[in-house]
This record gives sequence, C-alpha cells and structure tokens, in this order.
Amino acid sequence: MGNQAQMAPIGAGPSLAESQVAVEAAPPVATWSFGTRLAFRFCFVYFTLYSLSDQIIAELVAIPIPRFNFQGLGILWPMRQITFWIASHVFGVTRPLVYTGSGSGDKMFDWVQLVFMLAFSVLVVAIWSVLDRRRPNYVTLYKWFRLFIRFALLSEMLVYGFAKLIPLQMPFPPLNRLLEPYGNFAPMSVLWGSVGSSHAYEIFTGCAETLGGLLLILPRTTTLGAFVCLADMTQVFTLNMTYDVPVKLLSFNMLLLSLFLLAPEGRRIFTFFFSGRAVGPSTQPSLFKGVRANRWALVVQIVFSLYLIGLNIYGGVQSWYRFGGGRPKSALYGIWNVEQMSIDGVVRSPLLTDYDRWRRMIFDFPTFTWFQRMDDTFAGFGSTINDKDRTISLTKPADKNWKASFTYDRPAQEQLILDGSMDGHKVHMVLKLFDRNKFTLVNRGFHWINDYPFQR
Repeated sequence: MGNQAQMAPIGAGPSLAESQVAVEAAPPVATWSFGTRLAFRFCFVYFTLYSLSDQIIAELVAIPIPRFNFQGLGILWPMRQITFWIASHVFGVTRPLVYTGSGSGDKMFDWVQLVFMLAFSVLVVAIWSVLDRRRPNYVTLYKWFRLFIRFALLSEMLVYGFAKLIPLQMPFPPLNRLLEPYGNFAPMSVLWGSVGSSHAYEIFTGCAETLGGLLLILPRTTTLGAFVCLADMTQVFTLNMTYDVPVKLLSFNMLLLSLFLLAPEGRRIFTFFFSGRAVGPSTQPSLFKGVRANRWALVVQIVFSLYLIGLNIYGGVQSWYRFGGGRPKSALYGIWNVEQMSIDGVVRSPLLTDYDRWRRMIFDFPTFTWFQRMDDTFAGFGSTINDKDRTISLTKPADKNWKASFTYDRPAQEQLILDGSMDGHKVHMVLKLFDRNKFTLVNRGFHWINDYPFQR
C-alpha cells in the first residue's frame, strides 16, 4: 500500500526529476558552422544537378533493356533548350550545338550547360540560405546524399575499371594504325595506342579503378575507397588534360566527388598523417537508428553493387567478342601490299606517287576496308566480303552513288588477285600479304633481361 501511494496517477506526465534526467540524456544537437552549411547546400545542388544531367545517372540506373539508351537529363527538355538559349544569347554562339552522338564529353554544349548548372546552383543556394538560415545542420539529408554520391562514384569507377580489366577502352592498335606515321597521331591517339599496346598495364589501371569502386560498397571502407578514387581520378584527369582527351569535365567532377566523400574525415585524416596522435572512430551517421534496419540497408547496398558488377562484367564480355580483342576478323584479314595495278587496262606502277593510286589494302574489320595511298593517307570504305562466292563489295558512306565490286582469287595464302570495277573503271590488282608479326610493336614482347635499352 505504501508503494502504491507513491505511484503517480495514471495518465500523469513525468515528474520534474524524470524530465531533468531525460534532458540530460538527450544528445546535443550538432550545430554546423555557416561555411559548412553553405558548402553542403552548394554541393547538394550542384552534384545532384550534374549527376542527373550527365552519364553518371545513366550508369547508376543502368537497365539491360534493348534499345534503352538513357544518357541523362542534360539532353532532354528543359535543360537542352535552356542550354541552347544561353549559348545563343549569353555567349553569342551561332552554329548548331552538337549535344549527342559525338563520343566527346567536352562539347561546347557540355561547357555551356556547366555554366548554367553553376549559376543555377549559386542562385538556389542563395535562396535556400535565406529561407532556411535558422537550421543548425543537415545531418539527415547529408547521410542520404552521401549514400547517393557513394554509388554515383562507385558506378562510374566500375564502368571505367571493367572497361580496362577487359581491355576494351584502349584496344591494341588496329592494322591501319600500325601503318600510320607516328607524326600523324593526335595526342589522344598516342595515349590510346601506348596503353593499348600493353594489355598488362591497361588491366593494372583497371584493377586500380575497380578497387576504388569496390571499396565504396561498404560504409566502413568508404574513406579508403575515396582515397583510391582520388588517386585514380587525379591520374586520369592529368592524362585527359595533357593528351587532350575529351573527358575532362567528367574526370574532374569524379575527382570532386572523391573529395566530397573525404571532406568530413578531413580532421581525422590530418591527425593521422601529421599529428602523430591516435585517431578515434569515424563519426559518420548511420542511415537508421535501429541496428536491424541498418543491417538490411547494408544488404540492399551489397546486392545493388553486385548487380552493377554483374552488369559490367556481362557487358564487357559481350563487347570483347563484338568489337574487342575477341571480335570477328575480316575473311581476308591482313595488310596487303599492291604489287601490280591496272585501271581500264592501263598498268600503273605502285612506285609512282600519284594521289589516287593505292599502295596497300587493309582488311581488318569484317565490314570495313582501308586503302593506303602512296602519300600514306588512308581512304576507308564500307565492305561486304562473301568468302563463298569470292566477291568484295565496297561503298562510300559519304557518297551513295559510288560503288565498287570485285571478284577475288587467292592462288596462294600470301597472294590475292582482284578483278572488277570501281566507280565505273575496270580495275585489276595483284596483292601480297605482309606479315603483321614483323612489326616491332607486335613481336617485341616482354624481357626480364636487357643488356642494352631496346628503344627504336
């Protein structure tokens, strides 16, 4: 009875003492500095806008559906129209802007759209800062946005990593490149040919990029993964800038995404490397308060990451056999030197330096054939080779009325005889196969012992 008399009435609120204990037990509300809040607002707006407009979102929501080629919102309404308007009325661009299908990430369209995104981000941040100036922090928004950035960067690292692990991005130089004078190479072609000539190095760089992506899967290894990604992207951005590779904008923004993931750990990183003091555990907030919910969230992240990994492996293997090192080769694969040639019955010596006379024919890809002229320039033609009927048909992509057709005979493995017509003229050619393995770039290989540097 005495204990019952001391109990509070049913429905009554907590006592003053209980309220005091609750207040003292409640964690303090984190207060971000004005600079931190401003920086987060800008990063949130800009990175979201850039990721949604660029290929990042396309890689992140990659769906293996035939003819589904989503390339981001930047080329869709209204961003495309806004970009066109800014280019015309702000920068005075009068020519039509190329915005898709070029293979370049540094088009005039991309640079103008970047200016728009930066200006729009500044405007939104200014309005946001006025309307939400009393908010002490953005902890909840930050932890979900950090998750988005992790997987945005992860998806790109896996795409580029597997494109090198399965050597696709920089293939071994094709036959026409082996014949091209080095001085004719663009800086980007020098880089592509250099890396593509060593699959071992290309695979190594692919391992480094893939490792950075894999480490971003788990929250506990994200900081290390961001470090690896930062090192990778610093290298890639430097190569893009020094070899004029048109992926400068994307690689620089991926570098910034790596820095965003590292920024909250900046003080701990500085302490670890420069102060010599012990570093405490990371204080990055969990997605949920409950342990069970966080475990399920981790499972979902792992499953989604495995999906992206599987998609990249599957796509890489398919591409390897479609246009990579395992692709089909022409039925007449090889470099063929023109030993004899006659046009309309008039014999023309290949030793003459006339612009229109052929020096070599190069059969590499099944649907494309190269002619090398006497001045070492090249002319490319679409081709159809029927090995059963021994016929070759050539077309010019830029001239629908131009056509050529030949029958061929191969009396010996290294000899080819062509007879037919080209653009209304009768043509007869005798060709001899050049051994590709005679190229030093092909036959040199790797050597542990070099008494003298082999550089030629």
